[in-house]
Amino acid sequence: MVAARVTPAEHAAWRAKAAAVGVSPSALLREAMARTRTWTASARSVERERTRQIARIGNNLNQLARWANTHASAAEAVSVIAHLVSFERSLLRVARIGEDGGDAP
Repeated sequence: MVAARVTPAEHAAWRAKAAAVGVSPSALLREAMARTRTWTASARSVERERTRQIARIGNNLNQLARWANTHASAAEAVSVIAHLVSFERSLLRVARIGEDGGDAP
């Protein structure tokens, strides 16, 4: 048996959710906990690094968009597309960080 402190409103909401799917509140909580992903300290640091890199890539993308909008007549589509492909590759690398337990280059 596990005890948890919840407000009366939370308890009522849990009972209502359980009733809606035809299970007991205990079964609902067991199922929910079985699906819950926990975070280790290393996983949190990987996620922070991933978020930092995505923000950096987003900043670069905004700079490219600003340049293309400002210099629309001088913008070469091939150059802009090449930069977009570079951003896409960077995002794919960032997405792989932590997948194998280590950092992808």
